[in-house]
Amino acid sequence: MFLKGKSAIVTGSTSGIGLAYAKALAAEGASVVINGFGVAAAIETERAALEATAGATALYDSADMSKPDQIAAMVARTEEELGSVDIVISNAGIQHVAPIDEFPIEKWDAIIAINLSSTFHLMRAAIPLMKARGWGRIITTASAHSLVASPNKSAYVAAKHGIAGLTKTAALEVATHGITVNCISPGYVWTPLVENQIPDTMKTRNLTRDQVINDVLLDAQPTKQFVQPEQVAALALFLCRDEAAQITGANYSMDGGWTAA
Repeated sequence: MFLKGKSAIVTGSTSGIGLAYAKALAAEGASVVINGFGVAAAIETERAALEATAGATALYDSADMSKPDQIAAMVARTEEELGSVDIVISNAGIQHVAPIDEFPIEKWDAIIAINLSSTFHLMRAAIPLMKARGWGRIITTASAHSLVASPNKSAYVAAKHGIAGLTKTAALEVATHGITVNCISPGYVWTPLVENQIPDTMKTRNLTRDQVINDVLLDAQPTKQFVQPEQVAALALFLCRDEAAQITGANYSMDGGWTAA
């Protein structure tokens, strides 16, 4: 359990990729703060399971990722209650699809705030604490859309390109402080959010389930397989190891070959 004694914050972690991150960290002994929206009882079940797995503390913080003051308060709470902020994984994100000339301004503002600006605010609050200890791991979740674009996703693509640039900049700034900053860019990941989209797509496009999966969702992924949340989490876990101390400012694609073309 190489993370015993370390504390981690994972945003957007009440389900999907974020929860997989939290589970991987807890399995290596880290205290974990999870964050996100959902049913209170379900969140408490996950929190308790993480605590049992880690043999350490697991907390839930309801900080709204569009509110800089709440992000800073979450980081301060982690430092106060867990004793340190060693690992930060920025994962919170939302999506809206529409052409630019029809894109609601409030949706643009929300996506930029939650998908991009929240990462800046998280870094800004956590980096001084990591500098003081001479060790830290910051991991950002981008997307294949940090490298390529798709129509009707202007805000999402802009935010994910921004995450890639922010990651590089932060990595350079903290390179001599024992802190690494890296980005993971998954393609389509098999999560409840994706699975729940399939029935509606079947209905609206008059397609079978297999057609939706292979011809719509996985059209851009040459392997024709979804990335699994646990695969993303495994990469993040490696980046937390001492063996990864010289990996910083990197953007790791995990997209079944999507961006190889």
